[in-house]
Amino acid sequence: MKRLFGYANEYVRQSDWKDLALLKFCLCAAGILIGTALPQKVRKPVVFTAMGVFVATYIPLILKFLRIAGEGEKEQ
Repeated sequence: MKRLFGYANEYVRQSDWKDLALLKFCLCAAGILIGTALPQKVRKPVVFTAMGVFVATYIPLILKFLRIAGEGEKEQ
């Protein structure tokens, strides 16, 4: 598992924002495909779980972005 995480870290180091955006679109599409394949009776809990994960991950990401953007504005 350590080796796999090492490969992932190296991939991110060698990637730019466009590569990471493509990765996110790919994962989003995979999630949509999985979501459409779920039976109707389990979709509601999965949707609420996905919303929770989205909010829990989006907030720290956007806060970090805003902090970095603010630092960039101060330097100019």
